[in-house]
Amino acid sequence: MSIRPNSKANQFEPRRGRVARCFIVGLTLMLFSVVSKTAVAAPEDEVRSAFDHFVAFQNAHDVKAVESLLLASPNFLWITRGAPVWGVDEALKRFTALYAGTWRLEPEPSSLRITMIGDGVAQVYVPILFTIGAAGQPPQQTRFLMNQVLVKTPSGWRVSSILPIPAPAQ
Repeated sequence: MSIRPNSKANQFEPRRGRVARCFIVGLTLMLFSVVSKTAVAAPEDEVRSAFDHFVAFQNAHDVKAVESLLLASPNFLWITRGAPVWGVDEALKRFTALYAGTWRLEPEPSSLRITMIGDGVAQVYVPILFTIGAAGQPPQQTRFLMNQVLVKTPSGWRVSSILPIPAPAQ
């Protein structure tokens, strides 16, 4: 009497090995995908960081640091007191004059919204309290709805426009 191997069982062995290998490869690819996404910051996080730096540099009255975050373009736009300021050079002159007095920004972080409006373009919205006063004058607080457009450059995110809108009284 001879014992024959179960031919049906042997026929499924190669399939089990292939299924196991496919499962392991799929699991590895999925794990790699999750790890690589967490290792790279999302654009919204990068924009938030750029905005946080902008506020910190403004509050430190650091003109050179502020300049590093502004888009180096004659099309840079800042609306201040209802008047347009075009270009980085003009904006930096205005910031320098404002820094001679009281100039402080206090955004409401919980209300900060970042909207990606295109590949490499983001809009920032945040209610913000400005404390402003000319040199030697008592400062006044004014609440604005701050809007900025940032663009992604090879050097990182840069502010392309600053559009503060006076907020209604609360």
